[in-house]
Amino acid sequence: MGRNWHAVVVWCGRLALGVACGLHAAQAAENGVSPQEIVLGQSAPFTGPAAEVGRDFQEGARSYFAQVNARGGVHGRRVRLLSLDDGYQPERTLANTQQLIWRDKVFALFGFSGTPTVLAALPAIREAGIPLIAPHTGAAALRDPFNRLIFHVRASYEQETGFLLRQLQGTGRKRVAVFYQNDELGKGLLDNLRQRAAQYGLTLVGSMPIERNSDAVGPAAEQFMKMRPDVVIQAVSYEPAAALITRMRAAGYLGGFSHYSFVGSLSLAARLKQTGVGTEITQVVPFPNKARLPIVYEYQKAMESSPGARCNFIGLEGYIAARVLVEGLRRAGPQLTRAGLIRALESITPANYDGGGFSLQFGPADHSGSDFVDLTAIGTGGRFIN
Repeated sequence: MGRNWHAVVVWCGRLALGVACGLHAAQAAENGVSPQEIVLGQSAPFTGPAAEVGRDFQEGARSYFAQVNARGGVHGRRVRLLSLDDGYQPERTLANTQQLIWRDKVFALFGFSGTPTVLAALPAIREAGIPLIAPHTGAAALRDPFNRLIFHVRASYEQETGFLLRQLQGTGRKRVAVFYQNDELGKGLLDNLRQRAAQYGLTLVGSMPIERNSDAVGPAAEQFMKMRPDVVIQAVSYEPAAALITRMRAAGYLGGFSHYSFVGSLSLAARLKQTGVGTEITQVVPFPNKARLPIVYEYQKAMESSPGARCNFIGLEGYIAARVLVEGLRRAGPQLTRAGLIRALESITPANYDGGGFSLQFGPADHSGSDFVDLTAIGTGGRFIN
């Protein structure tokens, strides 16, 4: 009886220990990770004046995740992207980020869009210690000081600025005006242009702001016509950019227009039609309509399975970003943690990762993955040339 009772006590103790360990393991598991799936969170504009940018990036990313899931996922887990609309409004981005982290309990954040919106989300990101992969912004404020939670797949706006100014230097167009978004994004780009224009023999003759999500370009167009610049650099999204070009061309302006990659090239060209011929845009990914590189061919094939899909620069950026994230998930292994994902992404270099012709490199002290910048122009029929 004593022996039997002792055996029962030992068995119950072991059972209790096993249950406790199981509960502890369940509690310690990372949010957003189950045996079946990995849940990622995204806040981006899917409505409002920047909606096409958000949708194009999302469409490119989802096309890659669909390919991965069709092949069985990552270590047996499907990748699910939970996307919330912020309308390119920082306060909504913060609310979305808090929801994704604390209510939806996603594993990582991905593909947030816009400088002021990502800056608004930063406090919640830091508090949760959650990684953000491939924000659709090249702002210096998100790269300096270094933040180990954020991984950038695109080149910086400073790199785009340098490339753009070098191109203008060789054209003889020396008088430059700037049309900028009146927030952290636009003011940062304006300051950078002011600091660097003289290095390239250029003169900044003036600047005009516009509020975010507005296309009230009348006052700016009137002032620029008086300034008579050789080129107007636009640090705005596609709707105000197209509105200014249309207004100034109608008023007889014959100078040039240059833009940063975030403008939304396809959306800009669609609004301008023939008025846009010669309009220049810097790009941070290769040309998406000609399969000169394996990564572009991959992207084009993936988009064939999306009804009504259109290949474009921002969609290709989304595809590349998703591809890099999945590579990090693979390298992190079956026992997936946020810390493991960060270490895995930091191990990616051109020597050990085939980017299909798009080179990427991260490290423990450098999360700026790419320095690729190119220049394109809108040609006849809204087609792009480079």
